Amino acid sequence: MNRAVHAFLLALRDLPHRRVLRILLQSLALTLLLFAASGTAIFLAARWALARWQGLGTTGLAVADLLIGVAIVAAGWLLFRAVAIIVVGLFADAIVADVEGRHYPLAARQAVDVGWCRTIALALASLARLVGGNLLALPFYVLLLVTGIGTPILALIVNALLLGRDLEAMVLARHPGQPRLDRSARWSMGLLSAAIFVVPVANLLAPIASAAMAVHLLHLRAKKDDREHQ
Repeated sequence: MNRAVHAFLLALRDLPHRRVLRILLQSLALTLLLFAASGTAIFLAARWALARWQGLGTTGLAVADLLIGVAIVAAGWLLFRAVAIIVVGLFADAIVADVEGRHYPLAARQAVDVGWCRTIALALASLARLVGGNLLALPFYVLLLVTGIGTPILALIVNALLLGRDLEAMVLARHPGQPRLDRSARWSMGLLSAAIFVVPVANLLAPIASAAMAVHLLHLRAKKDDREHQ
């Protein structure tokens, strides 16, 4: 956990850099655009369907509009991490390249070009793991609702495991010859990242900070291994 915390603190220092801020703004703009477009489409489709239901009067239609709006906002909050990770996945190579170029120039020179096809494939694989993992855990989420705290704890564990895997893959795509992180490091990275996504406002920075943390953690491990073999 100490290594992951150190990597996370280094990642926070990367956030004010101009290129990182530009990527952050671009990813946030695209995320919000996707939310706005999908939310509007769902609202209009539901409104159109309800308007043709003869049993609803004017008051009933107004209440239905309110309920649809609340449902869309709630779904947006729940799905924010999924959309944010996919969007950041599209900018992943730029984030990793920028952090590597400033902190690990030797690794940056040895990196392979990921390309858009590989980037999109990684983002879609991340989405598939996210949806699949949480769907498998859904029955347990429901069962643990009676505990009051069991569901969010299990969700944190599940998403920590998924995030650790995705963040590692994001960096290793540029360095396919490097060994994977050990389970402890991958778990710690995923847990820190999943925890940031839970915090309001901070969750807007979580995708970029998590990607930078993965870069630092992987290359700090490589530096440590080199020192031990000298």
